[in-house]
Amino acid sequence: MNEHQTIEWKEVWRDEYLKWICGFANAQGGTLIIGKDDNGNTTGLPNARKLLEDIPNKVRDILGIVVDVNLHTENQRDYLAIVVEAHPYPVSYKGEYHYRSGSTKQELKGAALDAFLLKKHGVRWDAVPVPNISLKDCSPTAFQLFRTKATKSGRMSDDVLHDNNESLLENLQLHDGRYLKRATTLLFYDKPEKYVSGATIKLGFFITDDELRFQDEIHGNLFQQVDQTLDTLFTKYLKAHISYEGIQRVERFLFPPLALREALLNAVVHKDYSSGIPIQISVYEDRIVFWNYGQLPEHWTLERLLGKHPSNPFNPLIANTFFRCGYIESWGRGIEKINRECEKWGIPPPEYDYGMSGLMLTFRANPAQLAESLGKMSVKTSVETPKMPVKTPEQILIILAEDSSLTLAEVAERIGKTLRTVERAATKLVKAGRLRYVGPKKGGHWEVIE
Repeated sequence: MNEHQTIEWKEVWRDEYLKWICGFANAQGGTLIIGKDDNGNTTGLPNARKLLEDIPNKVRDILGIVVDVNLHTENQRDYLAIVVEAHPYPVSYKGEYHYRSGSTKQELKGAALDAFLLKKHGVRWDAVPVPNISLKDCSPTAFQLFRTKATKSGRMSDDVLHDNNESLLENLQLHDGRYLKRATTLLFYDKPEKYVSGATIKLGFFITDDELRFQDEIHGNLFQQVDQTLDTLFTKYLKAHISYEGIQRVERFLFPPLALREALLNAVVHKDYSSGIPIQISVYEDRIVFWNYGQLPEHWTLERLLGKHPSNPFNPLIANTFFRCGYIESWGRGIEKINRECEKWGIPPPEYDYGMSGLMLTFRANPAQLAESLGKMSVKTSVETPKMPVKTPEQILIILAEDSSLTLAEVAERIGKTLRTVERAATKLVKAGRLRYVGPKKGGHWEVIE
């Protein structure tokens, strides 16, 4: 048996080991064994019987909890096993909060301590009431953007969507009596950084890990950040191999657009916003890396953090709002969807690395596709200059001429563009008299005008 999450060995007793007991109580419980060395060999305790009486009293007086202290004998040597139960409320050691993580004890401070205390009291970070913001501070544009997307998704009733903004927030559980909740500042406020430091997304194109060629920082509410980030990625950062099938121009990126979209949404929904650190996306010639700050909560796996566990996302209010407006198709299928899209695209599934205080998700290009792409790229689209936005109107017209019943979301998926980009292009086509929509919103069809 080795030391791990729930077992710690010490050769002799010292009062500072009350911190270890505190750490076990704040995590998932565990056993502190006194009288064994680091290899688990029994060294013995000459004063075991006295400690059997002293330790429970010290734990009770200093930590305010009760533990079981059991006397055992092995090879005629005594040792003690202090059994600590996980506690539903925070346990402190002289004002300090300790936590057992893996085989180490950590003192919780700053944002980590805030998150721990909220969790112990059954409150998520995004559900904390904020006294300094009112409904009039929220953005009418953000409400309109949400209503437009929620109408298309069909996941909210028309009565709710046509009600006033206060009722809408109450329906989304973003209103807490007198106060709005933190999630509101991220979702319905145009400058969330005023309330949440680092509530942005940073993108950079790297030649090497040390050589940054160009970068962007995306601001605004979370709806805008998702749309603008995807738009910037596919129009400025990612190369597309261009080919033609008949008269149709076909663009194919090295990475599957739907998988990158899912990775971005996971980062936004599961970010630890108390950290004050932006989501970071690093684009290289052969890979793209998403990095998101966050401490893995107790009992959670990577799959749960990334959305495999449908009932308990890291920021449930943000996740619920994204689901209602159609950003998230269904909870609990994040990793599955990403891996499936990568397989269809002919690239390996992304690499997940939970280290350096956050989650790193790395997509790598197929070497053969990369070589072919680089060989057929024109000089104008080399990494020396950011690729200019690709025009999409002609692609839209060709696809809708073939199948007039498609939605713009389905068109965007087929041509590897964001929905926002396709909507803008379609609007221009309608104004130019080259495209029109015939019939009701549901059940109608597009008509391409020669």
